Amino acid sequence: MKKYIIGSALAIAALLLACGNKEKTNEMAQPAATDTIQETPVAQLEEVFADSTYQLTGVAVSPDGRVFTNYPYWLDKHSYSVVEVKDGKPVPYPDANWNSFKKGDNGDNKFVCVQAVVADEKGYLWVVDAAGIGLGPVYQKSNKVIKIKLADNSIERIYKFPESVAGKDSYINDIRIDNTNGFAYMTSSSNGGIVVLNTKTGDSRFVLHDSPSVLSDPAYHFTFNGKEFAKVDGSIPKINSDGIALSPDKAWLYYKPLTDDKLYRVNTTLLRDFTTPLKTINDKVEDLGHFITTDGMEFDKDGNLYLGDLEKSSIVKMTPDLKMHTLITDTDKLIWPDSYSISNDGYLYISISQIQLMPWFNNNVNKTEKPYKILRLKL
Repeated sequence: MKKYIIGSALAIAALLLACGNKEKTNEMAQPAATDTIQETPVAQLEEVFADSTYQLTGVAVSPDGRVFTNYPYWLDKHSYSVVEVKDGKPVPYPDANWNSFKKGDNGDNKFVCVQAVVADEKGYLWVVDAAGIGLGPVYQKSNKVIKIKLADNSIERIYKFPESVAGKDSYINDIRIDNTNGFAYMTSSSNGGIVVLNTKTGDSRFVLHDSPSVLSDPAYHFTFNGKEFAKVDGSIPKINSDGIALSPDKAWLYYKPLTDDKLYRVNTTLLRDFTTPLKTINDKVEDLGHFITTDGMEFDKDGNLYLGDLEKSSIVKMTPDLKMHTLITDTDKLIWPDSYSISNDGYLYISISQIQLMPWFNNNVNKTEKPYKILRLKL
């Protein structure tokens, strides 16, 4: 959902339970840009990849231009989990065996329910396997992060988590990598919080679980075409910490709940020191204010933050002064812009997952407009 966390009764129950906390006022809050400046689009959306069968969520572009995407195991019909796009075709990555999971299998060395893929500047692909089939509980403790060396497509390392960090009711979502300091950061959308992973030692910690910043505001009405986003039974899903981004200098972690328009950040120095008291981290969160509802988000090297306005089918650039600039609006193509990746040649890659058209939210009728797509926009 970076970037979803919707669907099964178990997952929704966890989300709604998490939203009972009352939000505090943060003294370090900064004024938000409440209006967007409409700009002439710098380019048109270009289609990179289309899949007429399976729903995708993530997108990753390596420094040398290789394109990857992933398919979460949400609905009954599922095949591969991670693919590389070659000549417009999905090729299971890193191999067929990792993409061969079936219910009943041991999920330790196979992809179970992959939520996100991210390519770093060092030549590695990072895969987040939430392992929550149908957005249910973690399958046989098989949630993990897999680090793959792109040079030879080999598994470099598999990171697992203790129950206290990412237990059976945790749905780890999106990830950002700090190779400078040797850390990774993930959102947990089911119960709200940030997983901090020391990529050198493998140690991990769960923080901000008690912070209002990771919980979706119950007062916000997340709407499409004038209708509030709701399940078939009429319940309103409140999706917690989802989108995540790391500033270019690695000093700040930005994050937000999905189903409201708030944006927050916290200094990574606090997160990297596992002796920092949890309360200290909570107290140092900066509330940046109200912006838009987005799933994923991504920084460029100049400190501009790119987001997708889900409710308005738009791509928005937020400059370092927190001003928002709409780059493009397209109600036909930007049907739940999900995840983002910026290529070295200056394109913003965008995955289109069409979550609001899934049967879960449309009286059990699948209204998705196949194919599912990856688009790109010249920045």
